[in-house]
Amino acid sequence: MNTDSNVLQLLAALFIRFASILAKAGAVLAVCLMAGMTLHVILEIVLRAFFSTSTFVLDEFVGYGVAAMTFMALGYTFETNTLIRVNMLLTRVRSRLGRQIIEILCVSAALVLTSYIALYFWKSVERNIERGSTSETIAAVPLWIPEAFVLVGLAIFIIQMLAYIVRVVSGQPLLSEQD
Repeated sequence: MNTDSNVLQLLAALFIRFASILAKAGAVLAVCLMAGMTLHVILEIVLRAFFSTSTFVLDEFVGYGVAAMTFMALGYTFETNTLIRVNMLLTRVRSRLGRQIIEILCVSAALVLTSYIALYFWKSVERNIERGSTSETIAAVPLWIPEAFVLVGLAIFIIQMLAYIVRVVSGQPLLSEQD
């Protein structure tokens, strides 16, 4: 029996570590997207100020970048307890078991909703690939590309929420107990 418990603890630790690595990778990609958008804005300023021209795609690419950056960073913000959460009920419950149950219920609800949204994006990405849909701009960006960034960010967030449930069930500190 003790061996089974050790194996489960090891699997839980590996899954939590995997989720953490994914979340950090998403955050790094979000930072790279921010840097890319910043460089694009600087390029646009230089082109307009000195050469009276433009890339003609700044608004579109920054829009895609903001969406991608936001979703790619979700898992990391959740893991590091920097995602804005409403803890009105959680702070009023005194027992640790009660808080654990509330955390699991709330994260499970968020997990179900996020999974539904991810399923929608999966279908949309799949449909846009099949149809070859592109943006109606000069760049003609295949629409599955920005949607895929959102989908990957949602997947990372889902994995991070599952890892948090594993953490709570295994008795590790709740997000509300950190800091």
